[in-house]
Amino acid sequence: MELRHLRYFAVLADELHFGRAAERLAISQPPLSVAIRQLEDAIGAKLFERNSKQVRLTPAGQALRASARKLLRQAEEAALEAREVAAGSAGRLRIGFVGAMLYRGLPQALRAFQASHPAVRISLAELNSAEQITDLLHDRLDLGFMHTARLPQDLASRLLLTEPFVACLPAHHALARQRVLEVGALRDQPFVLFARAASPDYHERLLAICAQAGFLPEVRHEVRHWLAVVSMVAQGLGVALVPQAMQRSALKGAVFRPLDGVTAQSEAYGVWRPGPQNVLVDGLLAELVRGLA
Repeated sequence: MELRHLRYFAVLADELHFGRAAERLAISQPPLSVAIRQLEDAIGAKLFERNSKQVRLTPAGQALRASARKLLRQAEEAALEAREVAAGSAGRLRIGFVGAMLYRGLPQALRAFQASHPAVRISLAELNSAEQITDLLHDRLDLGFMHTARLPQDLASRLLLTEPFVACLPAHHALARQRVLEVGALRDQPFVLFARAASPDYHERLLAICAQAGFLPEVRHEVRHWLAVVSMVAQGLGVALVPQAMQRSALKGAVFRPLDGVTAQSEAYGVWRPGPQNVLVDGLLAELVRGLA
């Protein structure tokens, strides 16, 4: 059974006249008659009663008419959805992000993208870099925003921005009175550190910043999200080195100070699994880059 056969049947069921049905279908009568016979053979039931004066639906034809129309509607809707997805005007986009992206223009980019793509269903999940990599590899995410370019070969990435690290201190801390800090001033302070399991790159980069200042930090707490880092500092549980964007979190109790002489940068990447071109991924990345420009 072919959709073409069902379409011919539906038109003939409306017209109950081979000539008018053929005219609507823009074909001649013989191909229409052949298609109806093929459909009847495929179903194993006669669908029309024909004589020289009229064409009538059989009980089997009457039963098929509603189902045929429903199937044709579903086929049209499926084709339309496929065209919209291919054009990037519909579909779904599953996005993972590290918390710092909330302060790097991601919400604004999502609003602009959703306004121009109202039929696209977007779902968000805050995940650390390691979790996003796993979900991308298992097709649970379409796009990730993370802090590492150390990726499996199955994934592709694009650098979105770089920014300096800053010191994050409890507001009541004695060092908070300084406008600029040297990393060495944090030598004897308890640290809240981004966990190695969550992002090996960031963990190692933060340790390297301290090592270049001549000390290894006394790590009291390790957490898996930047917002948790800032929150624990705000509660007086230690100090931290965080991406500059975290200043925009405005968590009460935490202050941020520039670091003198630190060249290491915090990086944000868009990461996806290459394959058939996903215009939604391309479109959102382009929107975010425009917002960062």
